[in-house]
Amino acid sequence: MTQRPGNQLFDAYFTARDMREVFCDQGRVQAMLDFEAALARAEARVGLIPSSAVAPIAAACDAGLYDFAALGEAIATAGNSAIPLVKALGKQIASSDAEAERYVHLGATSQDVMDSGLVLQLRQALALIEDQLAQLADSLAAQAQRFATTPLAGRTWLQHATPVTLGMKIAGWLGAVTRSRQRLQQLKPRLLVLQFGGASGTLAALGEQALPIAEALAEELQLTLPEQPWHTQRDRIVEFGAVLGLIAGSLGKFGRDISLLMQTEAAEVFEPAAPGKGGSSTMPHKRNPVGAAVLIGAATRVPGLVSTLFSAMPQEHERSLGLWHAEWETLPEICCLVSGSLQQARLLADGLEVDAARMARNLELTQGLVLAEAVSIVLAQRVGRDTAHHLLEQCCKRAVAEQRHLRAVLADEPQVTAELSGAELDDLLNPAHYLGQAQVWVERAVAEHNALTV
Repeated sequence: MTQRPGNQLFDAYFTARDMREVFCDQGRVQAMLDFEAALARAEARVGLIPSSAVAPIAAACDAGLYDFAALGEAIATAGNSAIPLVKALGKQIASSDAEAERYVHLGATSQDVMDSGLVLQLRQALALIEDQLAQLADSLAAQAQRFATTPLAGRTWLQHATPVTLGMKIAGWLGAVTRSRQRLQQLKPRLLVLQFGGASGTLAALGEQALPIAEALAEELQLTLPEQPWHTQRDRIVEFGAVLGLIAGSLGKFGRDISLLMQTEAAEVFEPAAPGKGGSSTMPHKRNPVGAAVLIGAATRVPGLVSTLFSAMPQEHERSLGLWHAEWETLPEICCLVSGSLQQARLLADGLEVDAARMARNLELTQGLVLAEAVSIVLAQRVGRDTAHHLLEQCCKRAVAEQRHLRAVLADEPQVTAELSGAELDDLLNPAHYLGQAQVWVERAVAEHNALTV
């Protein structure tokens, strides 16, 4: 069987298919051709080219008509993708209408084609990511509410701390997703703009018709016309890349937490099970966090790619050598990695398997020590903070040394029983009674999500 060249083995694991389609060769070429077709329509609207030229140009702006392999080879000599594509476009037009071929690409430069084409791709990518984030947020909001009062051990420095709730932990993941959705909304006006400056950014070749053509072109592509061309001002796309980096990092936090909760020693929360998912090639008992691995992997890879975008910002004068080139594969790869991470995150959030009984047992592993703070706070109001803290510290040490429950040790301590009754100790050492504002945090995170969704 003939195999297609390329790196496809891991795509289904690390990348969402619809995002890869946006940034495949077909997607890249079609976006540039969409720019050329729109340019012809815009120039015809203002009378720079005859309207009869538009149809032949537009008909040739179909990526399916072009040999991507040949374009790829030509790029190696030309130095960018627009030069050979425009040449091939001209030949395609001339084969049916030699007169119309005169007017293709009039007044534009290669970077106009490539950058505006990229913006058209990013608009598609942004819509996909926003949709994925919204679906993930809906799932997390539902799960946060479902487990709003389910206690589990809080963990600080990887050690058991005071109790939290699973809903509160999920609400933390939700809050990060909500903030990323807000950031994407805020950057849209800065990102979805036309790039059209001609050779050096002045559009001198178009004379007095330059601005009307730019306005018409922006309208044709449904992009905003910025205050000036941005050939070497790259903050727009770097901002988008940086926000995607934040998304990757937040999802990495989600994946890290899930993987830790899935550890054999914890076994509190699990990825959804599926046939063949998470197995080992040699150990039949294994259930590996394969979805979380994608989230963590993307969070590890994306920062380096984002740093490339930042490193490429100080571009020379009106057209960059090498720095612009460094962006071409970098930003699409960030989009693909984030889309794959979001795809896996949605599967995790939808199908979380929770063992509340195991959470309760794990809370008892320290035999009441995780609630020493609760006793200390109440006792401090009666005997003073320093005295209470020192007393509880000594009782905790004794509980560990004697391998006894803290409740039993406290019951044997006269200074404690003189101030706290048995019923009070039972209440203070109940994890469900020391959850603070956990449920409120869930409600607030869900409300913030709902406000953005409406």
